[in-house]
Amino acid sequence: MKVIYKALAILLLIASCTNAYSQDNTGVTDLIKQGIELNNQKKYTEAADKYKAALATEPDNTQANYQMAFTLFSAGKNTEALPYIDKATKGSNAKFTAAAYSLMGSINQSLNKLPDAVSAYQNAIKADSANQRIYYNLGIAYFKNKQYDKAQGTFEQAIKLDDSDAGSARMYALSAFHQNKRADAILGFSKFLLLEPNSNRSAEAFGNLQNILQGGQLKPEAGYKPSAAILADAVKQNTAIKKALAPFALRRYASTGDLLAAQLGAIFSAVADDRILNSYFGKLSTTDNMPAFARYISQSAKPESAKWLVANPDKLKVLEDWISANKPSSIP
Repeated sequence: MKVIYKALAILLLIASCTNAYSQDNTGVTDLIKQGIELNNQKKYTEAADKYKAALATEPDNTQANYQMAFTLFSAGKNTEALPYIDKATKGSNAKFTAAAYSLMGSINQSLNKLPDAVSAYQNAIKADSANQRIYYNLGIAYFKNKQYDKAQGTFEQAIKLDDSDAGSARMYALSAFHQNKRADAILGFSKFLLLEPNSNRSAEAFGNLQNILQGGQLKPEAGYKPSAAILADAVKQNTAIKKALAPFALRRYASTGDLLAAQLGAIFSAVADDRILNSYFGKLSTTDNMPAFARYISQSAKPESAKWLVANPDKLKVLEDWISANKPSSIP
């Protein structure tokens, strides 16, 4: 499975950050600003020359070191960027330090130095614990290192900080799926499809969701050894799903949309607890919105679902109103 890696590119407020420098050395400030403008034009060599000139005057200037590292990273010179980003982490501004550690994590991750990337992202979180994107990137580092349990927990925190981020929901689902925690995977894919029902990623996510409902699971990965606790949780979740879906083997529904609505409603109810997605979808299952929800998340994969939504705008509106009024982070 290909994971699309998102590098953390924080746009620093240069005007405010460089004012402090300008009191002592206007020349250095101007060189940094010129370098940033050149970097934005993808003139990386010219930008690096500006930062070198600034660092010749102020070798420990955190802004110049950060921008040099970012330019080298953008140019694909990742190893060369590391000494500069290390100096950039020595600043006194917490958010700037978080940005520097985040870039350090991105650089190490691009070099496949995953333990170092994890450590850098963890330091970034210590400096700025409310930054959702740092949690996302930390989760990606855990995922690539096959630490799926830690990845899932990190993506859950990212969802708590920003429940509108489809990428975090998708990676939460994939992290759970790789542990064979199929209930958590269903919840994650459902949340992702609610946020992003029409895209290439949506087709993949709905295919995974259908696969789980049909009893599918990923093959064990070479080198991945889940703990006893993870295995026990997977058994618990999968038993709950099997029990929830058992009655549907003997039932017939007028459409695949009605069947999907009933299946998901039963699962959401069975696994409802106080975790963010469990409580959210548990509450949804108690409403009359499941038929509309099932069509909404399957509209790109099933033409009949898209037609149903067009033919039932009133039911779609009720679902949309419920979604607007009920955010995952607001449900106890």
